[in-house]
Amino acid sequence: MRLSILDQVPITIGQSAEQTAEQTFSLVELAEQWGYERYWFAEHHGTRGLASSAPEVWMAAAAARTKTIHVGSGGILLSQYSAYKVAAQLRQLEAMFPGRIDGGIGNSPGGTERIRAALANGHTDGIAMFWEKVDALSKWVQGGRHQEVTVSPKPASAPNLFILGLGERSAIEAGRRGLGFVHGRFIEPERGRLAHAAYRQAFRGEGKPDALTAVFIICGETDEHAEELAKTQDLWLLRTEKGLDSRVPSSKTVASVKLSEQDRARIQGNRKRMIIGGPDTVKRELDKIANETGCDQFLVLTNIDDFDEKCRSYARLAVCFHK
Repeated sequence: MRLSILDQVPITIGQSAEQTAEQTFSLVELAEQWGYERYWFAEHHGTRGLASSAPEVWMAAAAARTKTIHVGSGGILLSQYSAYKVAAQLRQLEAMFPGRIDGGIGNSPGGTERIRAALANGHTDGIAMFWEKVDALSKWVQGGRHQEVTVSPKPASAPNLFILGLGERSAIEAGRRGLGFVHGRFIEPERGRLAHAAYRQAFRGEGKPDALTAVFIICGETDEHAEELAKTQDLWLLRTEKGLDSRVPSSKTVASVKLSEQDRARIQGNRKRMIIGGPDTVKRELDKIANETGCDQFLVLTNIDDFDEKCRSYARLAVCFHK
């Protein structure tokens, strides 16, 4: 089993962005020590609770603090940007940190219509042009020419490119282009088996298919301990979906909140996007997903309030597969 981390850089209520950044860098260094293969940063805009709005900047800072772990984006919102500029950034990072750069690319609008327009400088047709941009990006990242234009610098190796998606269409398009693929199980838990199968069947690259599954995981000392830790993530996700507050609530806040039956049902539904349990339970569930999807690489998200407990969850998970 190959384990990696996808970090949305969640901010806990009462914390500053600066404190969250300091903790994030500590976690990157620990993840490398624990044997995690990749550490990716998400891209979110216009939110109080997620501090990763520029994954390329996080990647550079994280790579400078580590030696072997791959750093990447999960993912850059290519539909809002110039493919040429994104290619230049990724190749620049590859030149600085050879063999360690992953470019995960997504087709999300990135926020509200106003945010989307601000990101794209008023050009709002980027989503419709996404796959055209992917093709241009791929050529430039690999060192080729597109529209008779090349990208500098020219590192000895090329960054790895991945398409982030929720279902079969994005999986097929990634496979046809010989790119990597990430299924967002933490958003859409029902389509993983079909998406991964479609990706492998469509793959036309020179190498082997390279696929990952992104999923929320909380690994406690026991199942009961994990359930306690999960309460802050449960409430965070519920409030985020309602548009109330995207910051991670404290355990004290969780204890004081009165949930409706509808809220409880929604939390239970969201649990399909997560694996919650002690080490044996988490290992069993990950093995089950790997057997179901044919994918043994996982990008793990853990958005709980207590940073020390978050670190211990990641450490326990690593021990499950690196004994």
